[in-house]
Amino acid sequence: MKLPRKNLKISLKTPPTTVSPPPDAAAISESILKSDNPESLTQTLHSIPNWSPDLVQTVLKRLWNHGPKALQFFHLLDTHPSHRHSAAAFDHAIDISARLRDYRTTWTLVSNMRSRKLGPSPKTFAIITERYVSAGKADKAMKIFLSMHEHGCQQDLNSFNTFLDVLCKSKRAEMAYKLFKILRGRFKADAVSYNIIANGFCLKKQTPRALEIMKEMVERGLEPTLTTYNILLKGYFKAGQIKEGWEFFLQMKKRKIEIDVVSYTTVVHGLGVAGRVEKSREVFNEMVGAGVLPSVVTYNSLIQILCKKDNVDNALKVFDEMLSKGYSPNATTYNVVIRGLCHAGKMDKAIEYMDRMRDDCVPNDQTFNLVIRYYCEDGEIEKALGVFEKMNNGGNCLPNLDTYNVLIGAMFVRKKSEDLLIAGKLLVEMVDRGFLPRRFTFNRVLNGLMLTGNQGFAQEILRVQSKSGRLARQFRL
Repeated sequence: MKLPRKNLKISLKTPPTTVSPPPDAAAISESILKSDNPESLTQTLHSIPNWSPDLVQTVLKRLWNHGPKALQFFHLLDTHPSHRHSAAAFDHAIDISARLRDYRTTWTLVSNMRSRKLGPSPKTFAIITERYVSAGKADKAMKIFLSMHEHGCQQDLNSFNTFLDVLCKSKRAEMAYKLFKILRGRFKADAVSYNIIANGFCLKKQTPRALEIMKEMVERGLEPTLTTYNILLKGYFKAGQIKEGWEFFLQMKKRKIEIDVVSYTTVVHGLGVAGRVEKSREVFNEMVGAGVLPSVVTYNSLIQILCKKDNVDNALKVFDEMLSKGYSPNATTYNVVIRGLCHAGKMDKAIEYMDRMRDDCVPNDQTFNLVIRYYCEDGEIEKALGVFEKMNNGGNCLPNLDTYNVLIGAMFVRKKSEDLLIAGKLLVEMVDRGFLPRRFTFNRVLNGLMLTGNQGFAQEILRVQSKSGRLARQFRL
């Protein structure tokens, strides 16, 4: 028996759902910078339900030059009911706190990281040791490296090489070499270890010592790599030993050592810096003829040479050639072009390229700083302050220590009372953002304010000075 069919209407449509737009890192960063109420800021951060690791990293990068705000964001977001910070976010916060020399916070973060089983990793210790070395605490950094295992992170060859590199890049090659000799057996030092030490001596323009390292490397049964030869090649040119560098390059060819883009770029740059522009261009053309494709770095080097040693118009021709061949210019490319235009007094054209830059990459603090510097040198203080305001309010690239130093220095040129007030405000702002001004800068601003009758503001600067921990000579106010 058939059952009677019922007229049932089944809707296959799903009810509409409201999809909230993804959080905007720029808007979040701006909210954090403008907020002076932690409770309100916490509510704002908690109102965003999903925080991806990438979003957190982007916000931290945007706040990089305002260390205290970046750390505030990290700590407040850590109270979010459903978000848990990643190891990368912890590393970023550790880097910021160590840069601020807030070591108590640094080690608290390391402890929290370990309790959450997120690390610390060799990368974490590379960050910490680099910050200690840059603060002039190399001995402390060495103790930290040697005690990594106490924090649950075992040292290995990679972490050993990384620490040697940190020491060498801070011009402490001799210290690195002493540690290397003590520990190379324990960690079974490889070609990378020797290359790092050789590079350290080259950075100090001590090429004979670098050659000794290469000989020692061979004596211990390790074959020099192309990187070894490129390090020595660059070392010669960096030390101004142009003839020796050129002969070393010819010897590399004679011995059938593979000549790569790094080798050619080193010679192109080294010859150009020495003023041998035509020879530099010959090597560039030889490179192309040999079937070695130039890199963006090669083009950057050639453009920089033409800007400094030839003329900016020829540099722009190479820039256009680079584009026509399908290369994408990076921030360094634009910065060398903008610097060249500024140096040639073509400020309007430089600003055009700064605007054009946004189509390929984001202007960085170096871009803003060089435009500000050249405006200041030209006496265009108002225009410099205008660029500073764009930088300060853009959210993507906040002013750094160099920005403040350049502007504060420029405020003394016209010897105007109102300029010195701006210098004082800039000083207060930079300390609030976690930067440590030099003692000379504090004293200069204080003297300027006192001489122009702004003793009340000078007293505020003294309070700031006390907060930063840089106590200067006593003033009677």
